[in-house]
Amino acid sequence: MTPYCSITLRTCTGLLALALAGAASAHAILVPPQAEAGSFYKAAIGITHGCGGSATREVIVTIPAGVAGAKPMPKPGWTLEVERSKLAQPRVSHGRSVTEDVTQVRWSGGTLPNAYYDEFVIVATLPDAAAPLYWKVTQICDQGRIDWTDIPADGQAASELKSPAPRLELTPASHTGHHH
Repeated sequence: MTPYCSITLRTCTGLLALALAGAASAHAILVPPQAEAGSFYKAAIGITHGCGGSATREVIVTIPAGVAGAKPMPKPGWTLEVERSKLAQPRVSHGRSVTEDVTQVRWSGGTLPNAYYDEFVIVATLPDAAAPLYWKVTQICDQGRIDWTDIPADGQAASELKSPAPRLELTPASHTGHHH
């Protein structure tokens, strides 16, 4: 069990299998696909293929509104860039006033061949409200790009979308307090 996962290894493995099973329709995936609202979360954005057979050279993740304190994991062979924006409402974290936060993370300069899978990891604190949360991902390849940014309308299935954004289902929090 990792410090980011408060569920059993068997459950984590099952969630990974479910997420990868969904890879047939959604090629940028989020593992695990479910977390408690208000919790500290380790988001693994999985890239399951390149663009029409072309290798992936860049992955850009837009941090969803309400996600706080995002920190990306560096990847050997890739350059990491973090974009910050001013918050509409400052928040307090560890006794300090926070006036800006990470809004986009970019890994570039590496190579992920079409035949392989890899994950790009970010840790952050999730919003307090239980609801779906979409992580928009842009994948830039040697030839072409895919914008995994489509969000389903009410009642629409993600499988109906051409390029669905990875979805995180936020469930009601089972307890309160500091989660990381």
